[in-house]
Amino acid sequence: MKLTILGGGGFRVPLVYGALLTDRAEGRVTEVVLHDLDDSRLYAVAKVLEEQAARVPDAPKVTATTDLDEALRGADFVFSAIRVGGLEGRAHDERVALAEGVLGQETVGAGGIAYGLRTVPVAVDIARRVARLAPDAWVINFTNPAGLVTEAMSRHLGDRVIGICDSPVGLGRRIARVLGADPKEAWIDYVGLNHLGWVRGLRVAGRDELPRLLADPDLLGSFEEGKLFGVDWLRSLGAIPNEYLHYYYFNREAVRAYQQAEKTRGAFLADQQARFYEEMKRPDAAALTTWDRTRAEREATYMAENRETAGAGERDADDLSGGYEKVALALMRAIARDERTTLILNVRNQGTLSVLDTDAVIEVPCLVDANGAHPVAVAPLPEHATGLVCAVKGVEREVLAAAESGSRTTAVKAFALHPLVDSVNVARRLVEGYTDVHPGLAYLK
Repeated sequence: MKLTILGGGGFRVPLVYGALLTDRAEGRVTEVVLHDLDDSRLYAVAKVLEEQAARVPDAPKVTATTDLDEALRGADFVFSAIRVGGLEGRAHDERVALAEGVLGQETVGAGGIAYGLRTVPVAVDIARRVARLAPDAWVINFTNPAGLVTEAMSRHLGDRVIGICDSPVGLGRRIARVLGADPKEAWIDYVGLNHLGWVRGLRVAGRDELPRLLADPDLLGSFEEGKLFGVDWLRSLGAIPNEYLHYYYFNREAVRAYQQAEKTRGAFLADQQARFYEEMKRPDAAALTTWDRTRAEREATYMAENRETAGAGERDADDLSGGYEKVALALMRAIARDERTTLILNVRNQGTLSVLDTDAVIEVPCLVDANGAHPVAVAPLPEHATGLVCAVKGVEREVLAAAESGSRTTAVKAFALHPLVDSVNVARRLVEGYTDVHPGLAYLK
């Protein structure tokens, strides 16, 4: 089975390959094709993968190419993890927004809109190529903003594109662990959009254990989200929000923390990864050791400003292991082998949430089999969550419309309607600022 990884020179690709190395069953991935626009990054990642595979018999064969059509042709699965504009682009997204006093995070608010506007046209081109060159392939999308990009690609690939994210997985795992339950045995009632969802229940053997967690202040305050949001707020909500909702519930504090930080997250990662890729150019570089060290630093500093604002302290060691690569592998196994499983995924709504139309991509538990991912029926969201989901989905639709039409006016509308952008004039200046620094937004007229 052939897996093509788009963004194959990306720093987190070894996580995916590492997961593949653990799969010894029949029908596993035997060929991995890395595609990237930067051949030096491809070379660096290939060195890491080579060291990973050194002691594994029959490890999946790895090839690399800068030719997109060559990479896609004949693929069974396509894993999309591209970053249009690179980490320098992410740093621009952050700086332009913060200069206007609004959030510049890569998937939330102004930064997420800017990232989406330059990513959607590229993602749509990829979707069209997949439909032409590998019509039977399944596309697993991790490209951010994941829900928005998945919806853009679904207009050309239908349900053969499925978005994944590690945030809901990590949240469910933490809640189960605190409650003394096996995450593999727990049913997680999670619903929303990507980076905008809530856990409303966690069932073990048919019993919802979340009320027990919410009733125990010590237990509730003992894990990441309890520290991040505070016990009182979680009990008020009666649910556990995805960590990214901290940007909405504590927006002023988050913006202030990011403005005061020595470096934005994007600038930090750009510098860190530049050092990694530069070191990989040395013939004697210990590729896997260097990658492991860099990854540990990356994970430990994740959402550091938010945790500082909340006084949450350092991340727990158990939360530093990522998880999206395990979701990707489980998803591929379920489809390729008809190994039925349940995963939280980004898929078309299909009537799951009545407040959104059929084609809106949402993030919910799905039953996965050889025919793809099927969203499970969920109870309606409470009004406060419904309002936020509908508002952000409306913004996503304006982003898609702007990307399709090239309308600068529609792009301004997308920024202005976002709950975290509080002024039409700010929205206009954001569009001006982003088009000044991003060549990829030159299409907006």
